[in-house]
Amino acid sequence: MKIIKHAFLLCLLIVAFATCIRPPDYSIEPQITFKSMTKTAMRQGFGSEDSVYVTLSFTDGDGDLGGISGTDSLNVFITDKRNNKPVEQTFRIPFVPEAGAKNGISGEIRFLMYTTCCLSLEPCKATPNRPTDTLVYDIYIKDRAGHKSNVVQTKPILLQCN
Repeated sequence: MKIIKHAFLLCLLIVAFATCIRPPDYSIEPQITFKSMTKTAMRQGFGSEDSVYVTLSFTDGDGDLGGISGTDSLNVFITDKRNNKPVEQTFRIPFVPEAGAKNGISGEIRFLMYTTCCLSLEPCKATPNRPTDTLVYDIYIKDRAGHKSNVVQTKPILLQCN
């Protein structure tokens, strides 16, 4: 009898606990937060001469981040704040399968950004009168439904022009 009573109480506690767990209540528009960069200085260049990893955290209420299954669509958008031009490097989030009906997801996105040129009369030339440039990026993402996230900024990156 005591075993049945204890089993009943255990089942009751499990049911009570399970009904208290609620799925996350995230917005259907993705939300991102700047988390970190691996460094705050780079040498100028035309690409792979230098780079920095950027990490963002994200939430998405309908869980539809990343490319369409089997493809990678463009869904990370970065703008150079010095001239408000989009970064030419392509950034994609791989397909993230939905975990069920209207399940919210959260996690981190980490991507590699290559260096760029200092803004001067002759881009990517050493300029003794301007040895450094300060680089800041605006970043946002879009999910498969086309919902745009908020915009975040990176920390300033000191770009060495020599």
